[in-house]
Amino acid sequence: MAEKLEDLNLPNTVVTRIMKEALPDKIAIGKDARVAVAKASSIFILYLTSTANSIAKKSNRKTISGSDVVQAIEDIEFEQFKPPLHEALENFKKSQKEKKDASAKKKQQKEDEDVPEVQEDE
Repeated sequence: MAEKLEDLNLPNTVVTRIMKEALPDKIAIGKDARVAVAKASSIFILYLTSTANSIAKKSNRKTISGSDVVQAIEDIEFEQFKPPLHEALENFKKSQKEKKDASAKKKQQKEDEDVPEVQEDE
């Protein structure tokens, strides 16, 4: 667990970058706004995580899954985030599968290179 309360905050640089990407160009963001959004984001994440953890515990599991987070989004009444969350989860699963497939292909190629060819006598 975090040693200090500040350890639970999101990095300001990340929050600032996300905020700038969401806003039109030439819009300035005050320091107090960055701090407020960072704090609100941290609180939201902690609340969502706690709710997802409760869902996992009810199912006698110690690991929070994507479906627990989706259920938690519903439970805390943020249903409008379900479609983008489902899309993000699908994209994550797809990228993980692609990485796994690429790794397996690379491993197979290495094994094929390491196997000496057997020459038959004529």
